Amino acid sequence: MTKFNETGWNFDNSYAQLPKSFFTSHSPTPVRSPKLVILNHPLATSLGLNVQELQSKDGVAVLAGNRIPEGAMPLAQAYAGHQFGHFTMLGDGRALLIGEQITPNGDRFDIQLKGPGRTPYSRGGDGRAALGPMLREYIISEAMQALGIPTTRSLAVVTTGEAVIRETELPGAILTRVASSHLRFGTFQYIANWGTVKELRVLADYAINRHYPEVEADENRYLSLLKEVTKRHAKLIAKWQLVGFIHGVMNTDNMTISGETIDYGPCAFMDHYDPATVFSSIDLHGRYAYGNQPKIGGWNLARFAETLLPLLHENEEQAVNLAQDAISVFPELYHRNWLSGMRAKLGILNEEEQDESLMEELLQMMQEHRADYTNTFRALTFDTPEDTVLFGTPEFTKWHELWQTRLDRQQEPKESSQQLMRNSNPAVIPRNHRVEEALEAAVEREDYSVMEKLLNALSNPYVHSPEQAEYCTLPAPSNRPYRTFCGT
Repeated sequence: MTKFNETGWNFDNSYAQLPKSFFTSHSPTPVRSPKLVILNHPLATSLGLNVQELQSKDGVAVLAGNRIPEGAMPLAQAYAGHQFGHFTMLGDGRALLIGEQITPNGDRFDIQLKGPGRTPYSRGGDGRAALGPMLREYIISEAMQALGIPTTRSLAVVTTGEAVIRETELPGAILTRVASSHLRFGTFQYIANWGTVKELRVLADYAINRHYPEVEADENRYLSLLKEVTKRHAKLIAKWQLVGFIHGVMNTDNMTISGETIDYGPCAFMDHYDPATVFSSIDLHGRYAYGNQPKIGGWNLARFAETLLPLLHENEEQAVNLAQDAISVFPELYHRNWLSGMRAKLGILNEEEQDESLMEELLQMMQEHRADYTNTFRALTFDTPEDTVLFGTPEFTKWHELWQTRLDRQQEPKESSQQLMRNSNPAVIPRNHRVEEALEAAVEREDYSVMEKLLNALSNPYVHSPEQAEYCTLPAPSNRPYRTFCGT
């Protein structure tokens, strides 16, 4: 081991203390000539890391997997998952958990390298990653953080000095990902299918201790775990919908026990409002379309619930009933979160029965007129309806009058509604054409200034500054639909 305590690494390795069947100890494969291309200074500082040391030769060597810091115990986690509805054995095929960083505040975060070489779970892959997809994850995950959506974070991206072969030859890179944990629905599916009930109990106890310690003393803590995970995903997916985020690959291995967004592969943000929007090149039938995300969230929770059945009750029928009752509330919980968020987007501070019809009428108009999702709510926020394609249509004129009348019925002043809308409707999102522009400059020309400028605009999406205006513009019309790729 090489000592890098001056960098601030403070590792604990609780996952490595779990049964050996849960993971495989494995070291990264060194790369030729690592170079740091972006470092998340605020995140590094919050983790207790020395930014200057991270940028040194030794610091970059750690981020590239060329050196193992003191206290780290690299391992690849085993998991399974339903991929587009089909169950399969998986695992960290191109990622390694280096260790769990204990921050100065006593918080625990996984530090994972993505793209550090083959693992026992690589399934024929090279275990490497290309620069473009790693930068995409950096941009989108940090944008999600700024939007107030639970997410894994991106600490750094380094280039490897080596090419990876996909459809073409691409520059290789490694992303350092930070997460509350990498426990997935698929982690439980793996143990439930190939492990023992004793091991399943160990995993569930570990998840409770790490993420839901408040339920540890409950009479049936495993049922409480299921209920808490259900609540978190009802909130998470509602937040996705409220900003027009499309995950793109909501397989069960891409759903976390912590309720964080994870695995930014073919993800993207919606421009014009359409529930059928799909960007992922591999989602041929729209399984993970924007409008389907809440239903898929419920389906994935059902698969997670199935893994817990042996722990919920010794009688299988009673266990099934308990599980069904626990997850049956998901649609209502999701709907309640979405409704609350949509009220905020419209400046509504109290509740009336007809609020939902007001929302649905607006969304229907937006779909019919191909109105931009983000910019429409931004125009309503600043009372500039003339900035939307809806302006001047009879149905919008009528709707706008109903909405204003609804706001007039509130006891709170108009300023309160406007402030609520400012805090709920982002000025900017990572527009697809802007993300592609940044990635092209970085990958093709090694010009990272475009990405840095974009990240700066995305870092405070609710400030509504004049500098953000250029990032609100729509892409030029195109006959070809926008497509995203997993980048594996």
